Amino acid sequence: MLKQKNSYPKKGPHYSWVYLCIALFSVGFCEAQKPKDFPASDPASDPVDLVYPLLDTENSRWFFFSSASRPFGMVNLSPDTEIDGAWGSGYRYKTDTVKGFSHVHGWQISGLSVMPVVVSDENTEAVFTDFYSKFSHNTEQVFPGYHSVELERYGIRAELTSTKRVGLHRYSFPDSGRPAILFNLNTMLGPSANANGMMEKTGNRSLSGSLAMEPTHRRPKPFKLYFKIKLNVDIDSVRQDEGTGNYLVYTDSGIKNILMKVAISYTSLENATTNLDSELKHWDFEKTVADSKKEWNDLLGRIQIEGGTETAQRRFYTDLWHALQGRRTISDFNGSYPDNTDEKFRIGQLPLDENGNPKFAHYNSDSFWGAQWTLNTLWGLVYPNIMQDFALSLLQYQKDGGLVPRGPSGGNYTYVMTGASSTPFIVSAIQKGILTEDLESVYQALKKNHMVNGIMAKAGYEHNTSLGGGLKYYLEDGYVPYPIPEGKFGGHQDGASLTLEYAYQDWTLAQLADKLGHVEDYDYFLSRSKNYKNVFDVSTGWMRPKNVDGQWKEDYDPYQHEHGFIESNGAQATWFVPHDLEGLVELMGGSKKAVEKLNLQFETAKKLGFTSGSSHSQELHPEYSRIPINYGNQPSIQTAFIFNQLNRPELTQYWSRKVTEKVFSGLSPSTGYNGDEDQGLMGSLAVLLKIGLFQMNGGTEENPQYQIGSPIFDSVKIRLDQNFYPGKTFSIKTINNSEDTIQIKNSTLNGEKIEGSALLHSQITEGGELVLKMITSK
Repeated sequence: MLKQKNSYPKKGPHYSWVYLCIALFSVGFCEAQKPKDFPASDPASDPVDLVYPLLDTENSRWFFFSSASRPFGMVNLSPDTEIDGAWGSGYRYKTDTVKGFSHVHGWQISGLSVMPVVVSDENTEAVFTDFYSKFSHNTEQVFPGYHSVELERYGIRAELTSTKRVGLHRYSFPDSGRPAILFNLNTMLGPSANANGMMEKTGNRSLSGSLAMEPTHRRPKPFKLYFKIKLNVDIDSVRQDEGTGNYLVYTDSGIKNILMKVAISYTSLENATTNLDSELKHWDFEKTVADSKKEWNDLLGRIQIEGGTETAQRRFYTDLWHALQGRRTISDFNGSYPDNTDEKFRIGQLPLDENGNPKFAHYNSDSFWGAQWTLNTLWGLVYPNIMQDFALSLLQYQKDGGLVPRGPSGGNYTYVMTGASSTPFIVSAIQKGILTEDLESVYQALKKNHMVNGIMAKAGYEHNTSLGGGLKYYLEDGYVPYPIPEGKFGGHQDGASLTLEYAYQDWTLAQLADKLGHVEDYDYFLSRSKNYKNVFDVSTGWMRPKNVDGQWKEDYDPYQHEHGFIESNGAQATWFVPHDLEGLVELMGGSKKAVEKLNLQFETAKKLGFTSGSSHSQELHPEYSRIPINYGNQPSIQTAFIFNQLNRPELTQYWSRKVTEKVFSGLSPSTGYNGDEDQGLMGSLAVLLKIGLFQMNGGTEENPQYQIGSPIFDSVKIRLDQNFYPGKTFSIKTINNSEDTIQIKNSTLNGEKIEGSALLHSQITEGGELVLKMITSK
């Protein structure tokens, strides 16, 4: 990996400020604002040191930002500057007030907000409701596994780190005033209200308690969090406020440097204690930080890059970092987990290996909607152990509740987004040899989701029936109508998009049926996969919604956002036929017309930066919602690679590089993903674009195929997991690569010339070197 010429220190009071300066330096801003005592730069070589956690934090969603956490950690400890609502909450860069340090930032879950305070005669009563504190980014430090801020109101330095299930706090109090810690157990916190918070002193230096996350529109059942706390100082007293129900813990006023361990569990207080005792036996704060950085570095280091600018390298590892978080562990150290899939809550137990350790972890996760073009490929190639873990977790939900979920939260189904998006994820794991056991049972579980009363029939966040997804119409008429007659439950019930999604997912299930020898099922689901044709209007050349009577939507505008299409428009959604591009091209009148059509869409989208931006930007500039290709959300992120399969690879190389340059190259709090990152989906996409590998079908066909794009680095080396794959490394080397030389003149694999623009999974996982000779774009 390239040594950096102008790298910045790993620690120091101006760490986060420096990263902001990277983005602003070109306009001379930071030269004037940089603190005078800023230390000299030194070389950095570890990927973890290149991560910029503040990326896009002006636009944070509750589960977007992480700092003092481990990969997929149950604990996701960080400061909260906004706490009301799932959107626009958590850590928001432009809000200069800390409202607490909470331990859970996940899909529809939140919990255990604490705040160190200094108590005096003036605020003894008010501190329960008036405790927020200003802070400054100038004195803030942030990197993976660590976060610290100065609470200006109190003169407290608060430092945070964690293991997977235990948060570790270090507070440096001022000499004056009485040190205390506020436990804000009953509060609105991101997506859910925390309520019924209870805590008790269980020893001179220990506390125990619990709280409930109240139901949300998406997570219909309450979810309980238990916690066990230990301090390195004696607890003087514990006081509960009658008005808020919250607790103030006073410590020995003579000790100004305090450490606090906070372990959580979603099953019991006993398991919270087990998590604490198993994961954090010592009080060495620096060791915990170092261990966290090592864990991150080991994962990030599975891809090593050389070449490109320093900013490009930093952004690459920041994208990769995002691909390894967001989805949160909910099982305990011993494998206990919360099962909310039945009427009555129960504590489940994951299977154990011969050493008594859980064979996999259980997860809380946003939908896998769009994962076929993101996580399937990145995790499947670089992190097969993670893909296996998540696949087994999804199947555990099926064993408990009868259905494979697409976005489980609180140990239960949420029916977030649409379709059976877990099918291509699990089928991809099987086709890559990652999931190998009991495949017949897996197939039957997935098949159930594609039939009446399966997960495919669920949409609109409606939990009590199987009407919202319009599946009965899809099965009877070959398409989902818009509007769905019963569709009164909410959003994401746009029939044309549902039809396209179901057709693709049916094709992926057909591939597994074929693999297992289910001939009739293969023919049946393959036939269903052609249903996309029923919403293609030959007269307009676009996918177009139909009503229940089979009539095309009147006054149809392919650039009108939604109105038959989910989080997209007709122009974007028309290309959602990854499994049968040949059939789509035939409907369009041939390859030449298809290329011209898609290329024109890219030319138009280029003028708008290839993204529709935020809802706020769309309100200010309505033309952004009418963009024909949108790389700020999942529905059309495969489009640049369609050209490869239309025998125009130079257009794939050109447009994928232009999208990377415009959409995924920023490095500042104000930009990053130009939409919604969605728990690693867009971070993964950015990584794949930059290394030049993509899977059109999400890796669901036999011996999956990888499309070759245009890597932005001189060298990419992927360290293969030899527990799954025979090769040690797969390298991509580019010759004469630059911002101008973005097209491939010729390519070789292990010295042999490649015909075409694709490689097979087996070719890559056997290890070797792909060499691409680059030329100037024409």
